Amino acid sequence: MSYILDELNLESTIGHYGEVDNSRAIPVIDLTDFDNRREEIKESLWKAATEVGFFQLSNHSIPISLITDAFEQSALFFSQDPSEKRSVALLEGQNAGWEYKNQVRPSTGTPDEKESYQITLPKMEGIWPKSELLPMFQPVMLYLEQQAWKLGMEILSCFAEKLSMERDFFTQAHDRQANEYQSTLRLIHYLPFPEGEVPKKGVWRAGAHTDFDCLTMVFQKEGEGGLQACPGKDAQGHQVWTDVEPKQSLITCNIGDMLMRWSDDKLKSTLHRVRMPTEAESSKARYSMAFFCQANKDKVIQGPEKNMMR
Repeated sequence: MSYILDELNLESTIGHYGEVDNSRAIPVIDLTDFDNRREEIKESLWKAATEVGFFQLSNHSIPISLITDAFEQSALFFSQDPSEKRSVALLEGQNAGWEYKNQVRPSTGTPDEKESYQITLPKMEGIWPKSELLPMFQPVMLYLEQQAWKLGMEILSCFAEKLSMERDFFTQAHDRQANEYQSTLRLIHYLPFPEGEVPKKGVWRAGAHTDFDCLTMVFQKEGEGGLQACPGKDAQGHQVWTDVEPKQSLITCNIGDMLMRWSDDKLKSTLHRVRMPTEAESSKARYSMAFFCQANKDKVIQGPEKNMMR
């Protein structure tokens, strides 16, 4: 199958397992005293984004208690009867609502083994869970969405300055008040398997892909691993993957296709995936949350060298 976007055509070639090398480290960037250490942090972000495309943030501004509350609300949502989840099902052509095994990756040709719930602010009318069933779900998720957006814009402001743009360039491009706003908070429940069952070869919790957005911010729970990044190939040209350590105190970030294009390919949109559980892990579900800083729908994506993406 051929796709319109080059990024999807690339994904269609990368479904094999590849090699795993955990001797490489995913950079961890300390955001302590962000305003006073801005120049130092900016250089660390640029180095990680140009060399690896993945990095983790420590001592960030989002309260750990909020992240914990959001994971609890996420688990409550996914534990509901399927009929309740179907009542807030994904809107046709919109990235808002609940879906079950609905995402088929070009890299695998099979559905990801997960269900998810997408929160995209302008699209949420009528698809929030019932408040009488989950009274804290909407307020907690709206607060997390706002806090994630705020931190994401701080990180993107550093990249804007390195690209000789105005500091608030990306904040304007991700205007939360606009009808064209399409940044998304996604809650994800990776499905468990019957105890002792070995998943079939070629099936993934999330097949290898790059993200379409500017910046993805992933929240992981300790003890629930599986996320792997592919910053490059070995000397023989084989894909080499690295496990991304799950810590609830860290936010895992990766550059997306939009920002790579906006930077004239200086910043790396890195392949990543979520591997299937081992036999010992198979009966355990995995939960994560991701905030996708995706530029408003009416923005033209064009770097200083005039390579354009619309």
